[in-house]
Amino acid sequence: MKKLALAAVLSAAATTAFAGNIEPAPLEPVVIVEDTTSSAGGIIVPLIAAIIIAAAIAAD
Repeated sequence: MKKLALAAVLSAAATTAFAGNIEPAPLEPVVIVEDTTSSAGGIIVPLIAAIIIAAAIAAD
């Protein structure tokens, strides 16, 4: 009977010792905000493309 009680105590202690997860808790992602350098940056590429297309049409 003592061995049965000892086994019950040891198994109860073992289950509480490993009750948690061994992986660390997930951290919240860090949000990085970058400032834009120029407000005209989005119009330069289409403007150059339009000039090239207009030059190609005029060359014909």
